[in-house]
Amino acid sequence: MVPYLQVENLTKSFGDLVLFQNISFGIAEGQRIGLIAKNGSGKTTLLNILADKEGYDEGKITYRRDLRVGYLEQSPHYPGELTVLEACFYHGTPVVELIKEYERCMETPGNPGMDDLLARMEHEKAWDYERRAKQILSQLKIRDFNQPIKNLSGGQLKRVALANVLITEPDLLIMDEPTNHLDLDMTEWLEEYLNRGKLSLLMVTHDRYFLDRVCSEIIEIDNRRIYSYKGNYSYYLEKRQERIDAANAETARANNLYRTELEWMRRMPQARGHKARYREEAFYELEKVAKRRTYDAQVKLDVKAAYIGSKIFEADHLCKSFGDLKILDDFSYIFSRYEKMGIVGNNGTGKSTFIKILMGLEKPDSGRLDIGETVRFGYYSQEGLQFDEQMKVIDVITDIAEVIELGNGKRLTASQFLQHFLFTPETQHSYVYKLSGGERRRLYLCTVLMRNPNFLVLDEPTNDLDIVTLQVLEEYLQSFKGCVIVVSHDRYFMDKVVDHLLVFKGQGDIRDFPGNYTDYREWKLAKEEHERKAAAKPKEEKTKRVRTNERRRMTFKERKEFEQLEVEIAGLESEKKAIEEALCSGTLSVDELTEKSKRLPVLNDELDEKTMRWLELSEIEG
Repeated sequence: MVPYLQVENLTKSFGDLVLFQNISFGIAEGQRIGLIAKNGSGKTTLLNILADKEGYDEGKITYRRDLRVGYLEQSPHYPGELTVLEACFYHGTPVVELIKEYERCMETPGNPGMDDLLARMEHEKAWDYERRAKQILSQLKIRDFNQPIKNLSGGQLKRVALANVLITEPDLLIMDEPTNHLDLDMTEWLEEYLNRGKLSLLMVTHDRYFLDRVCSEIIEIDNRRIYSYKGNYSYYLEKRQERIDAANAETARANNLYRTELEWMRRMPQARGHKARYREEAFYELEKVAKRRTYDAQVKLDVKAAYIGSKIFEADHLCKSFGDLKILDDFSYIFSRYEKMGIVGNNGTGKSTFIKILMGLEKPDSGRLDIGETVRFGYYSQEGLQFDEQMKVIDVITDIAEVIELGNGKRLTASQFLQHFLFTPETQHSYVYKLSGGERRRLYLCTVLMRNPNFLVLDEPTNDLDIVTLQVLEEYLQSFKGCVIVVSHDRYFMDKVVDHLLVFKGQGDIRDFPGNYTDYREWKLAKEEHERKAAAKPKEEKTKRVRTNERRRMTFKERKEFEQLEVEIAGLESEKKAIEEALCSGTLSVDELTEKSKRLPVLNDELDEKTMRWLELSEIEG
């Protein structure tokens, strides 16, 4: 493989905080590498160093000559007065600079150097740069190219930055949290786009499905060192556990020997002759291993939530609109005890607005929301990250509570609770302003959970959290004895935590799906495939009335059809079962065997068709 990038003995620190020390790795043509580390370990700093946006203390970074490198920052910034299309020409990529050079040449009398510029423009494919920009922006569902940047949402801005990187067609693409603020459709589009291309990748992402499907290698920064795994995320989990088990075993053996050697070291100096100096030196090496950090298995955090009654909340005929945009359209729902609901849907369909109505931060246009007296909300919002920068981390938590009850007379102190969420004792006594973005998110999460709520409402909790923290949070929510609503674009997280979904389709069309995100995705793909096949059949009526909101009552005719379908489906299933039993009996004649073998596929088609129609009708009333 052709080497693209080589990093040798790289060290970076901020004051007395060493992020990584003497790390080395390389990226070759075609490699797709995911970078994993806890928040605060220097993931973003490392990417900024590689993109030449930040300096480093020691080491060497070597790129292949003439390599095109694209960098997607975690939080992209553009001047607000730029339009969407102008933003694609804003960052000084080589192609953009070449276009500007060509334009200056055209404005200069005599056009000096034009022949050379024309050849370079042809080589860099700069002529169709604007066309490529518009094409990728359209694929990312941004079609108003003259819209000012300042009017874009966080998700739209991320898509503009993504287009900005992709149109340069880099050889090596470096991405920091590419799926943050992207909805599920866009995340899946990006997955497919990256898998179609041949570009090399280095990326940081908390989206484990994305990591699994796009990357074929993982590198991990742990305790300032770097570890490499030649496989996807699932392979990494397996091999990392093997490494941890081996490291813990080595530390345990060293501890046993250390106790013996320590006793020898404590004897009078006279008892140690000159020849034993090598043993003394070996003791200090052994001490380093014995005192090395061990990887403790995560203790299950079985927090006792405050009592919650049988009445949680009831939404009764809620309506909410912003101009022509409908968020809720006659929405009614009764939330049950210990329910764990996920909310999914594209950006702009009203997920966060629904949460704010529930929390009393937005008022519905009409309808009523009745919340039970025993409900104690814990609300994690996208805008709630506000701290006194001069406070210590431990003080932020103890200001809320000194202890948290676990039940059965057990309790955790604030420090122990923070430690469970990966804040070391040293970090706990550090100031908030020293925390990384991901560590601040983690601290904010702790402030929500420390209040001991019985109803958690989490709006995009996975953004900027590292994978290790997500695993802790998943475990916490799985054992949480209360109610949970999660709005998230993290498919893996949703699969782990929720038992059903509210799917926001837009214009107030909201469906309740009984299952997790993977169940919903499989059902949706099967339905789309069936509709595609149905549309391809000749002489079939293809035009149906389009409804912006299908949550209505069935007509009398549809109700009769629905009831008849139930009878027909039951009859067809009985017939299918009888045919399958007969075919397996070995008692049929050749003619009977032929007849029943021909009938079975026809029967299956009829069953599929009637079942799909039954599903369509059953969706009308949810």
